[in-house]
Amino acid sequence: MYRAFVRRRIRKTFLDELSRGDYPALVNRTAPNVVHTFPGAGALAGTRRSREALGLWFERLFRLFPVLRFAVDDVFVTGWPWRTVVAVRWRDWGEAADGERYENRGCEVFEIRWGRATAIHQYLDTEVVHESLGRMAATGIAEASAPPIGVASPVVGG
Repeated sequence: MYRAFVRRRIRKTFLDELSRGDYPALVNRTAPNVVHTFPGAGALAGTRRSREALGLWFERLFRLFPVLRFAVDDVFVTGWPWRTVVAVRWRDWGEAADGERYENRGCEVFEIRWGRATAIHQYLDTEVVHESLGRMAATGIAEASAPPIGVASPVVGG
């Protein structure tokens, strides 16, 4: 029962909230010291260690990719309320700030304790992200080449 509830909640987060740009709903369900990692280098990369930094990261994400829609392929849940691990396999598509089409796929791993995400680790095709950011920077969108937000240390690879 608990795992089924978590699967439904995660699907709703991606399909309803994030696909509408309602990232504050997700941010509000995180721990104050949530750890968020996004692979690669650049404006979206690195590791953040607070709810506030995560909120700023999402603000930037939706400025750079104002139209993002998600499909959820799989949700895997293990554990109990005191320590739950969720893996989500997703696809996204939409439009970048320069008007060009964007499409990617990836996986996110959430660590949840008592209903609050304590860690969010993203794994996706960083080449697609870097290509889009580079193209946007070349058209004069300065934020596409800005330094990462609230970065503790960049995560290389992806």
